Amino acid sequence: MESLSELHLDALAEVFNVGAGRAAASLSEIVGDEVKLSVPSIEVKRTSEINAAAMDFSSPKFGVVSQNFSGPFDAQALLLFTESHALEIVRDMMGSQMSIEELAEFEQEAMCELGNIILNACLSAIADMLHISLNSSLPDYKIATTEEIFKSLHSSEDQPYVLVLHIDLSIEKRHSEGHLIFLLSSMSLHSLVAHLEHFLGNIE
Repeated sequence: MESLSELHLDALAEVFNVGAGRAAASLSEIVGDEVKLSVPSIEVKRTSEINAAAMDFSSPKFGVVSQNFSGPFDAQALLLFTESHALEIVRDMMGSQMSIEELAEFEQEAMCELGNIILNACLSAIADMLHISLNSSLPDYKIATTEEIFKSLHSSEDQPYVLVLHIDLSIEKRHSEGHLIFLLSSMSLHSLVAHLEHFLGNIE
């Protein structure tokens, strides 16, 4: 395995912090209040090692935004929020006067927009840091059980590696926990490592 060293992970953590800052600023404009996004440690695992305990999943269902990115390395990105948190975020985005029934109508569109903002901010920060271009597909949103999520992860034979981040999202003092997962092929992980090596070499 072309593994990421602590230096690689520290560099990625820093750039994801930049991306999170961009995403928070964009989301703050949408909800009209301060949004804080924190990006803590990053870890790389094999998809076979991923389970509920490893991911610290405490909910049976999640709202899942998925998006594909392509360029010097390809990745499938998944942004997960617990089902209840997803509706709360939509309420903040659409207006707190809406009923749950009305919110449900906008859930797909609002969560795709949320995912698009967060994922593209993170990936554009990586692209800027590594001086590369990354293209993205349109985001897709669905509600999935924990079992369905793990089944799809474990079936990704051509993408055996996962880059995992845990995200804290705070809107109006409301705290939501999310998970950001990037599925990578062996070749894409190798390419990411090579680009990080080049970046770190330029710094030194």
